[in-house]
Amino acid sequence: MRYISGLLSVLTIVALSACKQKTARTSDDSDLPKTVQSIKAADFNADSAYYFAGEQVKFGPRVPNSASHVKCAAWLEKAFKKYSSQVVVQPFIAKAYDGTSLSCKNIIASFNPKSVNRILICTHWDSRPYADNDPDTTLHRTPIDGANDGASGVGILLEMARQLRIQPSSVGVDLLLLDGEDYGAPQDIGYTGTDDWALGSQYWSRYPHMPSYTARYGILLDMVGAENAVFTLEGTSMYYAADIAQKIWAIGSSIGYSDYFSTERTNAITDDHVYINQLRQVPTIDIIQHDPATRSGFYQYWHTVNDKMAGLSKPTLMAVGQTVLTAIRNEK
Repeated sequence: MRYISGLLSVLTIVALSACKQKTARTSDDSDLPKTVQSIKAADFNADSAYYFAGEQVKFGPRVPNSASHVKCAAWLEKAFKKYSSQVVVQPFIAKAYDGTSLSCKNIIASFNPKSVNRILICTHWDSRPYADNDPDTTLHRTPIDGANDGASGVGILLEMARQLRIQPSSVGVDLLLLDGEDYGAPQDIGYTGTDDWALGSQYWSRYPHMPSYTARYGILLDMVGAENAVFTLEGTSMYYAADIAQKIWAIGSSIGYSDYFSTERTNAITDDHVYINQLRQVPTIDIIQHDPATRSGFYQYWHTVNDKMAGLSKPTLMAVGQTVLTAIRNEK
């Protein structure tokens, strides 16, 4: 899904493979703001976010060109339209690493659409066609449920949509579900190409749902539902939008989630936010789990057949969802 590099530069980051593999961790040398203005935590329902995640997983693996993918896309569009009158479905054909044409859809719900002062929140909704990190090599071509890697972020965005329907925001908010993120080449085939991941992000960044779209900043959610997850200050985020990352981390800590939002800095990841930063030039950060105890450095069931609902934690969904929504509620 993503590749983590110890070095980051504007010239080389897009050329990195997008599969999530880890190099050594960097040192804990970040310095978040010492004081945070007292703020009230936004209303957010973790039970609702968990329910929305589960409804996606019921469709089965949401792999482009599959029946489950088509059915889930229709459900997501319907769910967004329940909460927003401004929903755009962006169909596109993407080329996979092996030349396969993939029928994909980005889905966007907008709130306070007349405001030029906008915030972008995004996540991917597709799931990995290959369990190529599973200890059982016979399962490496098995599609995964992607409960954490995909459905957890979407669950949070759907609950945010529900809350924004109840209480409109003072700023414009765009909730973007990106497709084709996880259809990168299997790790074991020796593929040496680039840009085979984050296909929906690449397409949307070049052809946004609104002409000349821009936002003050963006937040990407990825693998945001595992029990006791820790989210570090990831290198790509800190390169492009350090002030945004520090603000969001400070808000999370200020409303009681310092155990989740670590001040440690870790290496750069090529994820959906890279293309949004570079091609659309919206400063965007990534809230993504970091786990140094695993070989990959990510969620223990990342790209395995065990990425199921049993691995999701309502307290973690609450920590991330309430933090991001609180940030939106406090924007002027």
